[in-house]
Amino acid sequence: MPGTPHIVSDVMTRDVACVDRGAAFKDIVRTMQDRKVSALPVVDGRGRIVGVVSEADLLPKEEFRDSDPDRYTQLRRLADLAKAGSVTAGELMTSPALTVTPDVTLAQAARTMARARVKRLPVVDAEGRPTGIVSRADLLKVFLRGDEDIAEEVRREVVAYLFPTQADAVRVEVRDGVVRLGGRVRDTSLVPVAARLVRAVEGVVDIEFRLDHGEQADLH
Repeated sequence: MPGTPHIVSDVMTRDVACVDRGAAFKDIVRTMQDRKVSALPVVDGRGRIVGVVSEADLLPKEEFRDSDPDRYTQLRRLADLAKAGSVTAGELMTSPALTVTPDVTLAQAARTMARARVKRLPVVDAEGRPTGIVSRADLLKVFLRGDEDIAEEVRREVVAYLFPTQADAVRVEVRDGVVRLGGRVRDTSLVPVAARLVRAVEGVVDIEFRLDHGEQADLH
């Protein structure tokens, strides 16, 4: 994987399966099965994303198919019961859709997914039309980055920046994404700063420091 993908457009899937508001329940299920996805963006007549329909939106249809929920369940699961009686994407979808733009960083996309507890995000242009979709698996591609590529960025962007007169005295080794920095530096107060900068390098799994007198700094 040459270089580092920094933004969503570097890793997103560009072939996006969508359905329109009027798509029937069975057509939604069929599209999910054919495309092997668990959610589909819903678009309006202008091709703009207005919502997302997921397997979770469809399951109440089966869950409540032959049941007669009591009043407590009716009050507690009102939204699910409404979806159980819905038949089109427009009725079933979650709206508004949570989306990102192609220039959003991978870290920002990951935080958005984590906070919303979703597995994928539609990627939209300035008009709200789909240009791709990014999944958790796409964001994890950064960890396929080569060790030497990571090491070179750490030397160039961290060591040379923080320790310009001592760069040759700091050893940088990377194995399986774990960065090891060793050697001697005059100002050990910069070690925590180095830790933060190294963690910001995409593809880094962990950091180990042995700087100054060979004492390991606890930076985890």
